[in-house]
Formats: sequence, C-alpha cells, structure tokens
Amino acid sequence: MHAHSHHYRIRAFQADDMEAVLAIWLAASIQAHDFIEPDFWHAQRDAMRERYLPASETYVAETSGQVVGFYSLYENTLAAIFVQPEGQGRGLGSALLEDAKRRRAWLELTVYAQNTPSIRFYEARGFVRMGEQQDEHTGAPELLMRFSPS
Repeated sequence: MHAHSHHYRIRAFQADDMEAVLAIWLAASIQAHDFIEPDFWHAQRDAMRERYLPASETYVAETSGQVVGFYSLYENTLAAIFVQPEGQGRGLGSALLEDAKRRRAWLELTVYAQNTPSIRFYEARGFVRMGEQQDEHTGAPELLMRFSPS
C-alpha cells in the first residue's frame, strides 16, 4: 500500500454523490475502453443513473470532500470499480477492491478481454479466469473472473 492511501475515506454512496460518480464512471470508461465508441458510454449514462446505480450497493472514496472513486456490488458481482483518471496509479483502486472483498464471502466480475491492464490488476489481487463470454451490450468478448479467499 502507498503511504498516502490512508487519506481516502471509503463510505456508503449517498444520493448527492450521483453526479460525481457518473462523471468518474464516464471519464474512466472512455479512457479504459478505446476499442468502444465513446457514444456508447454517453448513451449508457441515463441507465447508470436510473437503473444500475440505484439497484446496486455502492461505496465511494473521498479525499478532501471530493469523490475520487467508487465501486458497486450487485449480490456477489463487482459490477463497477472506477477511479477518476487523474487519480489512478496511487493505490486507490486496490483500496476499493480490498474494501469490496471484506463485504462479501466471494466476488465475481466481468472484464473486456481486450482490457489487459484491468485483467492484470485483478489477477494480481487474487482473481482467476473462469471463462469467456460476449458482452450483451457491445458484442465484445469478456472474461468472467472470480475471487474466493482460500
């Protein structure tokens, strides 16, 4: 862990975090998925706001009162984990993932097969590949990954 990661506070999502969370989700999604048209993410924003986030158990990381990252759980699925692009590489994604692991007996997630940095991130933190499928929204191949503490 990085020495300054303790400056983050992870807490439950509140309704007035919505715009900050959507902004992080949009910026980080576009940055991480250059193989998918940005228009797709813009089109998904309302679904995130109205369906996905309200249905999920979401936690945000804040520093100095600013939301800088979040993750969402849906049952045992890690449905989302995002850090604002300018805040990446500082241990925050790891801290969010550790927090998620503490809240569930096991976790699974899907990640685009082309998203090598994310696959490496999860594999380094104990996730294993369980199979491959097609994303229903984009048709892109994605990996199903799972974490079960030994």
